[in-house]
Amino acid sequence: MGTTDHPAPADMLRLVERQAVIDVCTRMAWHADRRDWEALKDVFADEVRLDYTSLNGGEPALLAPREIADAWSRVLGGFDATQHLIANHLVTLAEDTAVCTAAFQATHRLADPFGAPLWTLGGTYRFDLVRSGEGWRISGVVMTAVWGDGNRESTASAARAAG
Repeated sequence: MGTTDHPAPADMLRLVERQAVIDVCTRMAWHADRRDWEALKDVFADEVRLDYTSLNGGEPALLAPREIADAWSRVLGGFDATQHLIANHLVTLAEDTAVCTAAFQATHRLADPFGAPLWTLGGTYRFDLVRSGEGWRISGVVMTAVWGDGNRESTASAARAAG
């Protein structure tokens, strides 16, 4: 075998770093869907810029991990179930920062006698990440909603149920 049959150490390191970035972005969705609010906090940097303005309007918010977990538990925690699928990751690595863009589909289920039980949303995420002593952490999330289907009002019902 020639030397071209094996990746160079630098290429291997980039692959490992790329996978670590994808992993932390996936864990954000995994922990939210499983209502593991303590583990959710661990995927975030000390300060996170959340931008959900494409869906909700308003302005992006700068929040601590505890504030994010508390807010998401008050909304997502009121659904019977949620499933956030994140795919087609594109990762750009720099020294101690990274950007991961990905497609998402998020399905929210809540039994509702006056409306459809599902609300599904699709679009893209842009994750900004920083390297910390504990590994990669998410420092920014921009969710861009592209389409939705079903009962969007279930979000307000879920928040009331969790509240």
